[in-house]
Amino acid sequence: MSGRCQQSPVLAGSATLAALGALTLYLAKPSGYGKYTESLTPSATRLPAGAAWFLQELPAFAVPAGILAWQPCSLFGSPGTVLLGLFCAHYFHRTFVYPLLNRGRPFPLAFIFRGFVFCMGNGFLQGYYLIYCAEYSDEWYTDTRFSLGVFLFILGMGINIHSDYILRQLRKPGETTYRIPQGGLFTYVSGANFFGEIVEWMGYALATWSLPALAFAFFSLCFLGMRAFHHHRFYLKMFEDYPKSRKALIPLIF
Repeated sequence: MSGRCQQSPVLAGSATLAALGALTLYLAKPSGYGKYTESLTPSATRLPAGAAWFLQELPAFAVPAGILAWQPCSLFGSPGTVLLGLFCAHYFHRTFVYPLLNRGRPFPLAFIFRGFVFCMGNGFLQGYYLIYCAEYSDEWYTDTRFSLGVFLFILGMGINIHSDYILRQLRKPGETTYRIPQGGLFTYVSGANFFGEIVEWMGYALATWSLPALAFAFFSLCFLGMRAFHHHRFYLKMFEDYPKSRKALIPLIF
């Protein structure tokens, strides 16, 4: 595997992810979709939320899935192919399931394009590294990093999906009214869905023990953490009875 690996694009891609995460923290502005679409991009051309999410997330599934499809078929392959399969599982849900259920506001085209480019680059980076660069021994499946990482990945994905379900139940089809989310981890934090996805990608970074996955986990922490912070501030301003004990992202801490 390593003979086909070019380290330069791996390092460049990882550095880009980390830099984008740091830039998100530095700018400290909400991304212009969802709650913030009208205030930040009032005149932008938009697509319905379901179509937008499908188009934006598609390359993050299609690119690594395409890389996997070229590999020799086996029921339980090398650790690299199994780990990339987990990445594809997340983005299969994001591409084909989540958009059908989404009741969010229309997306500006500019943000869809940015998301498409990001997902294509990150999908290629993660897939390329795991298939052509990563070297795992046969014992990796019994390594604590793999076991704990996969556990955190599945736990985080479960929290993320359950939290999205709670958010969907706040509105009837066609409604745009905001309500206070209740139940699940929303009892403790405003960004329960974001917390779940951050845990997911931290678990993935641990299971893969790779620089690209670590860089993506850092970006996710910065981007989703900042979004959770803005959501929390939004709820506090909108609802006088918003639970004062609820934190933004990390239960009991932040």
